[in-house]
Amino acid sequence: MLIRLLRERLRPYGRSIFLVVFFQFVATLATLYLPTLNADIIDNGVVPGDTHYVMMVGAEMLGITLVQILAQITAVYFGARTAMAVGRDLRGAIFSQVMRFSTREVGQFGAPSLITRTTNDVQQVQMLVLMTFLLMVSAPIMCVGGILLALHQDVPLSGLLLVIVPILLVVVGVLISIMRPLFRTMQVRIDKVNRIMREQITGIRVIRAFVRDEREQVRFGGANTELTDVSLRVGRVMAAMFPTVLLIVNLSSVAVLWFGGHRIDDGAMQVGALTAFLSYLMQILMAIMMATFMFVMIPRAEVCAERLEEVLGTAPSVHIAAEPVTELERHGFLELRGVDFHYPGAAAPVLSGVALTARPGEVTAIIGSTGAGKTTLLNLVPRLFDATGGDVLVDGVNVRELAPALLSKVVGLVPQKPYLFTGDVASNLRYGNPDATDEELWAALDVAQARGFVERMEGGLHAPIAQGGTNVSGGQRQRLAIARVLVQRPEIYLFDDSFSALDYATDAALRAALADQTAAATVVIVAQRVSTIRDADRIVVLDDGQVVGTGTHDELMVDNETYREIVLSQLTEQEAAA
Repeated sequence: MLIRLLRERLRPYGRSIFLVVFFQFVATLATLYLPTLNADIIDNGVVPGDTHYVMMVGAEMLGITLVQILAQITAVYFGARTAMAVGRDLRGAIFSQVMRFSTREVGQFGAPSLITRTTNDVQQVQMLVLMTFLLMVSAPIMCVGGILLALHQDVPLSGLLLVIVPILLVVVGVLISIMRPLFRTMQVRIDKVNRIMREQITGIRVIRAFVRDEREQVRFGGANTELTDVSLRVGRVMAAMFPTVLLIVNLSSVAVLWFGGHRIDDGAMQVGALTAFLSYLMQILMAIMMATFMFVMIPRAEVCAERLEEVLGTAPSVHIAAEPVTELERHGFLELRGVDFHYPGAAAPVLSGVALTARPGEVTAIIGSTGAGKTTLLNLVPRLFDATGGDVLVDGVNVRELAPALLSKVVGLVPQKPYLFTGDVASNLRYGNPDATDEELWAALDVAQARGFVERMEGGLHAPIAQGGTNVSGGQRQRLAIARVLVQRPEIYLFDDSFSALDYATDAALRAALADQTAAATVVIVAQRVSTIRDADRIVVLDDGQVVGTGTHDELMVDNETYREIVLSQLTEQEAAA
């Protein structure tokens, strides 16, 4: 999975990769050549006492060192740029993919996991690419070159490599096999810590209201301890790895000096050759150590790559048509024909055989008990979900066939939980219409009964809004969300219980103002409050995902028991008949 991901993401950077490999090759060759020159100085300059020869070869070594430095700097430059570019591309690809997800896919992964994958997981893959360019490219060149040059210095002494290298590889392989499952567990537990932390920050008011501070501390402490435990296990293995490798390296040096000393004593080898051989042995083992460092990173990066591929490989359940419709002849007609909706793995459908028609100039209300499927039904129109059966039509065209930009222009949704973005009042209101003037913004605020509190805010339209709108009340958030849709001026307005946080006076004033503003548009309102929808042109009653009644308030009070029960749970018989 890791190789496939990197192959795909590195393909656009072939030229940069070639330059990295080329300059690393030059730098490594220079590094490998220096011990040979050093041996030459010892054998032909120091031992005979030829100072001129020492100076001449020394100058050559300085020149090669300069080449090595320049080549290494250039390789690091292109390697770092390429690694950072891969990280940027991966984050962009994950973000773009998540933006195409429907609510179903977002719920499947969970927001904390998606955040971890976009940040931590991408960072692990990016770091692996960087370390590969800095270490792994030169390691095999140095290892192979070091072996060849060691053989050139002394073949019998090179037999030690047949013992040292396999021992080192076996030790590293065992340690890596232990770490791989631990890294997978670590990423899962990072997700868990993020999820609990996100829940606690978002729900801090609920936690304090129910005095559950200690319980949440215990819950977070448990997840934190689990992450700490697996991190410590990884740390112990890594702590054992490097001393073990260093032990093998030091024992190898002792063995070379022991056997090499005997060969010098026998006259079969020169002092300079032993010095060069020892340098090449160190370079070979350093190359293996660099590869070991990379092998430590690979298991975790591989797990991260699998998690990234899960997101990138998940097809959105909401598909864009190959040749989408970009223009509509009629304006504002909404129709649902035999619509079903079934969550994957659910025992029963949320919606079953729902039929509904909403026309321009009319207000269609949807009411029902909690869990009846009202919000799900509304979410099918802007394609936050796709119906699993039946058709959702806008102006006679199935929403699956409409271009997303056109559907967004025609349909305006005020969700059940309105969300405001970090910025100011104006930037939030212009979210659906970036070209709206200040006058249009104030007009929308007038209709939404929000002008008063916005004028009282320091800065007016430019008053700051915190993430999620947490610096304004629930009712103010709802009114700003309604004003945002009014600025958009769609042909179909969908209000999903968007008046629940308003007092009765504000609710009545807002609905009266809305009636004038949306007189030519199609309005669909989901509400729990009977007073909000009793004057609607058509009321649709949902029960267990099915339409059990359609008509006006008076008609349903006479012949629909479900609607009558809902009404009488809020109003007296006299109030309902008034």
